[in-house]
Amino acid sequence: MPGALLEVRDLSVDYITDAGNVRAVDQVDLDLQPGEFLGVVGESGCGKSTMVFAIAQLLFPPAEIAGGSVTFKGQDMVRLGDTELRHIRWRDYSVVMQSAMNALNPMKSIEAQFRDTMRAHGDMGTEEIRERSAEVLRIVGIDPVHLRSYPHQLSGGMRQRAMIAMALLFTPELVMMDEPTSALDVVAQRSLMSQVKQLQERLGFAVIFVTHDMSVVARYSDRLLVMYAGQVAEVGPTRAMFESPPLHPYSRGLLDAFPSIHGPRRELIGIPGSPPDLGRPPSGCRFQPRCPVAMPPCSSVPPRLYPVRRSQVRCLLYDEAITEAAPERQAAVKP
Repeated sequence: MPGALLEVRDLSVDYITDAGNVRAVDQVDLDLQPGEFLGVVGESGCGKSTMVFAIAQLLFPPAEIAGGSVTFKGQDMVRLGDTELRHIRWRDYSVVMQSAMNALNPMKSIEAQFRDTMRAHGDMGTEEIRERSAEVLRIVGIDPVHLRSYPHQLSGGMRQRAMIAMALLFTPELVMMDEPTSALDVVAQRSLMSQVKQLQERLGFAVIFVTHDMSVVARYSDRLLVMYAGQVAEVGPTRAMFESPPLHPYSRGLLDAFPSIHGPRRELIGIPGSPPDLGRPPSGCRFQPRCPVAMPPCSSVPPRLYPVRRSQVRCLLYDEAITEAAPERQAAVKP
């Protein structure tokens, strides 16, 4: 899209194992506009975190980028070396890890960790570092007195906010968050999400927010990207997905698995089975073995992403050549 901050094209990531390569991310495309909030959802093991770490160029063996490009502000980061990446990492984009207790060094105070980050990626003086550290803590609602605290002295919610503060030290244009609410209770989760959204609107940075919980991003994201078995299953405006049935049967299954506070009480429905082994993915549509509306061609024809209204969906229900042969099935399942 014109003016995109981030353009990902045909991104593929393999895990190299003795039994063969495992394709954890398979030809993913996405565009992110400046100031946009993109939610990424899907079950565990669907490639969400691997995709984000590939975009951020933070993959470590046995994972490696097998193909594609990641263009951020006009630069293909896949082709940049460590020295070049060090100049833009944290300054232009940053990452908030899934577990703050693991991401924060338990042997150092919050102040020391902020100081190390700013010295590694900038040339601020001692007093400037101290002032900026206190400023970003205030931004996320933490009293600067906690700069002297160690991670174990902070609650789970405060540790996550400290990680977000660290990600904002240089006011980057893109912040990627890998399930930052997964270890929090519902109240802390809601508080953190509201604060992230307020900060995003106030400072103007774009967000890629990874979670397995569709309800977390339902009210905060502008667009929603649903991943399944390493592929994009559906991507489109968040409001459209929640105000009308999602287009992909997998997206509908995710939505049916979460309770709604609006409307009549209904029984929650889980998705039968589990995601496929990415070392031996099924032929045709990868969701076909679990899909309640699968057609015979689904077991042999790999679906592409089909444009439907303002969304894209990877499902043969939207392939006119196939559904013309079964119009009654098309009418029964398409919203």
